[in-house]
Amino acid sequence: MMADFKTILSDMVKPIVVYPDDVVITEEAKGDTVTLTLNVNPSDMGKVIGKHGKIARSLRLIMKAAATQSGKKVNVEIRE
Repeated sequence: MMADFKTILSDMVKPIVVYPDDVVITEEAKGDTVTLTLNVNPSDMGKVIGKHGKIARSLRLIMKAAATQSGKKVNVEIRE
């Protein structure tokens, strides 16, 4: 089963932001590494990063776990 990493990340981020329609995720694959770039409304940055980066770390950890099942590596970059 090939996981749709964009959907997984989107399903985690949209419920925690104020402007879910502004969430844009781009996916770039190089070999067995997938880089997801997450763009959110500037006013939602704090919600996505969390105190001391806890939410951002959690998002990255969950994505790594999801990628392990498909034998890939996933990097998550958060941009305004």
